Amino acid sequence: MTIAPEQLLELALTSGCEAAEVYASSSISRPVFFEANRLKQLESIDAEGVGLRIWQNGKVGLATAYGTVEPQDLVDQAIALSTLSEPEEILLQDSTVIDYPKIYGEEVSVKQMVDWGKSAIAEVLEHYPEAICGADWECSQETVRIINSKGLDCGYQDITVDGALTAEVTRGDDFLNVWYGQSERGKLEPSAIAQKVLQYLAWAKKNATAPSGKVPVIFTSKAADLLWGVVAIAMSGRQVQQKATPWLAKVGQPVIAPMFSISQNPNFGVYSAPFDDEGTPTQEFTWIDRGILQGFYGDIRTCKELGIAATGNGFRGDLGNYPSPGLFNLAIAASETIQGDILELAATLKNGLIVDQVLGDDSDLSGDFSINVDLGYRVKNGKIVGRVKDTMVSGNIYTALNQVIGVASDRHWHGSLYVPAMIVEGLSITSRG
Repeated sequence: MTIAPEQLLELALTSGCEAAEVYASSSISRPVFFEANRLKQLESIDAEGVGLRIWQNGKVGLATAYGTVEPQDLVDQAIALSTLSEPEEILLQDSTVIDYPKIYGEEVSVKQMVDWGKSAIAEVLEHYPEAICGADWECSQETVRIINSKGLDCGYQDITVDGALTAEVTRGDDFLNVWYGQSERGKLEPSAIAQKVLQYLAWAKKNATAPSGKVPVIFTSKAADLLWGVVAIAMSGRQVQQKATPWLAKVGQPVIAPMFSISQNPNFGVYSAPFDDEGTPTQEFTWIDRGILQGFYGDIRTCKELGIAATGNGFRGDLGNYPSPGLFNLAIAASETIQGDILELAATLKNGLIVDQVLGDDSDLSGDFSINVDLGYRVKNGKIVGRVKDTMVSGNIYTALNQVIGVASDRHWHGSLYVPAMIVEGLSITSRG
C-alpha cells in the first residue's frame, strides 16, 4: 500500500519509538531526448518514496521504501537498523517557516520542450549543417513533505526545467564536441542555449598552439566549478569535525582574494527553498565576505556539535541518506568586475588560455589539481584565435583564488552555483602541441 506520512509516524510511535521523522517525496519527470539532429525518445518517469527515521532506546535507524510497502514492515526495519547504531541525542526541528509559496516554478508541456529542442538544433544547423546535434530537455516536478513527532509539518512542490544542447563537428581527424545547458523555473530560451554553442563552435574553427609555462587562464562560468566546488567543501562543518579543511582556524581571516564574496540566498534562483531537508528555515548568509571567511555550514547535528547556529543547510541527497551539510543557491560576487563576459576578459590579455570544458577532476581539499582541457581556446593580443588541443592546466585552487586579476560582470547558473567567468594568474600550462 502507499503510505500516508501521518499513518507511518503514528505507527512508529505506537511501536515504541521515542521519536520519529517521515520524509516523503514524489516526482514526475518528462524528459525529451534528441539524437543525431532528430527527436529520439519521450519518457515519463514517476517515482514515490518515503524515508522513516526513528529513535528507539536512544539509537537512530533509517529505513526507506519506494512505491508500495506495508507500513509495519518499514517501521520494523527502521527499529532493527537502530540496534546497530550508537546512542545519540534526538535532534528534530519543531517549527519552520510559517508562510511560504507551496509551489515553485511553472510546468512546461512536452510539446513545448520538443519545439524548443527542434528550434535550438535548427539554429545550430543553419550555420553548421555538418554538425551532429543532441539535446535533452526535461520538466521535473518534485513534491516534498516532512513531518515529525515534535509537531513539524511542512512541504512544497518544486518545478524545474532543464535544457542542454550538444554539437559534434568532425573535420578530418579533428573531432570537436561542445555543449551548453541551463536550468530555470519555467521558460527556457532555446536560442540563448544555441547561441552559446554557436559561439564555442566559431571560436574553434581554427586550431591554435597552446601557450606554455605560467600564463593567465580564463575560466568560463561553466568551468569555474572546478575552483568553487572545492571552496564549498572546505566550508563544510563536516570537514571541520574531521579536521580535514585547510580553513579550520581561519574564521575571521582572509582565505581568498578580497574582491570576492560568497553567499546563499533562499529566495533567489533556480534552487531557492524555504527550508532544508530537516525543516530548518533556510537563511540568507554570506559565507565569505570580501575574502574573509565568516563561518561554516552544517545540518542540525553538525551545527550543535560545533556550537554554531543552524542556517538551513541540512540536506539528504536521497531518501537513504541521513541529513548532512550541504549548500544551495551559492552566489559568487566580485566587488570589481570587467563589464561583459568572456570576450571582454580576453580583450585584456596579450597571451592566455580559456578553459571551458575539462576532462576529469582530481582536485581535493588540498587544492592541488591537474586537469586535461577538453575544450579550450588560445588568446593572443586580446583576441580568441583558435582551439587548443592536448593541453593540461595545473596549480592549487586556494592559491589561484588569491591570484584573480579579472572577473566578468556577467554571471550564469551552473548547477546550484551562480558564478562569473574570471582570469587567474599563476597556473601552469603544458601541451603536447
